[in-house]
Amino acid sequence: MTTATTPVRTAARPSAPAAGPRAKRSGLGKRLELALLLGPALLLFAGFVLVPIGIAAFYSMFKWNGFGPLDDFVGFDNYADAFSGSVFQGAIVHNLIIAGLSIVVQLPLSIGLAMLLNRKLRGRAVLRALVFAPYVLSEAITAVIWVLMLQPNGFADRVLKGAGLGGLVHQWLADPGIVLYTLFAVVTWKYIGFGIILLLAGLQGVPAELREAAALDGASAWQTTRHVVLPLLGPTIRIWIFLSVIGSLQLFDVVWIMTLGGPANASTTMATYLVDHGFKRYEFGFGSAVAVILFVICFLFALLYQRFALRRDTQGALTRMVG
Repeated sequence: MTTATTPVRTAARPSAPAAGPRAKRSGLGKRLELALLLGPALLLFAGFVLVPIGIAAFYSMFKWNGFGPLDDFVGFDNYADAFSGSVFQGAIVHNLIIAGLSIVVQLPLSIGLAMLLNRKLRGRAVLRALVFAPYVLSEAITAVIWVLMLQPNGFADRVLKGAGLGGLVHQWLADPGIVLYTLFAVVTWKYIGFGIILLLAGLQGVPAELREAAALDGASAWQTTRHVVLPLLGPTIRIWIFLSVIGSLQLFDVVWIMTLGGPANASTTMATYLVDHGFKRYEFGFGSAVAVILFVICFLFALLYQRFALRRDTQGALTRMVG
């Protein structure tokens, strides 16, 4: 007995669609979409950042008072004059002193107050608002308030005398030996609220389970803070340091309104030096050179931060998310 076999037909596999006009249109559409989304932002960035930097770099090559043609080309002489001048050298030192004091004084103070305000205290919301209030004031208002308070026989002097500390009374804004530190105290009062709020946000991200585990292991409050809280606050602290250093390098408003860089250039910063020469003395070419120098210093610091801090913090955050 024989059985008839019927051939089995196999369905042919559909061939992969060839990259045709549709694929090309899809790629073109993505590029067009990116151009539409990023184009306006890039144009604004170029118009308000790159173009002014280029113009300042161009003007810095001339000796120019802001009027008439640019016909006195001096090359890099403006840069050489700036770096060789004792006033500009002192201005750089003043900026670095304020930046260093910000890290040494403001940072520990901000961390301590942030940890205090992170506890369950009565009226904690009010205390946080009071600490943050000076930050929302404009630099001009802050400077005027403190000029009135620090003038001879002003509020600060009366408070010291009333507390029996009359020996500490000084010419706060007229003594070259202390004026820079007086300005730093004003800057600290103005900006410490920002650091506290930033660090408070970082403390909110520290898991309570880690603190509880450290307490169960017998760790003291200081050991928990040192080995658990501070390492987890590392990225936030580094962001604060970056913003603080950049702000210290660009410090202008408070200094200009309170002292104009005086007395005897004892509180001159790079920004006040720039404005003094560029706008008061009409040395626009020289002022542009100082502006370029200030930009390069800030840019190099930003690159260092990105290379050694931001990349590591970003990779750590991604690692924690994946894990």
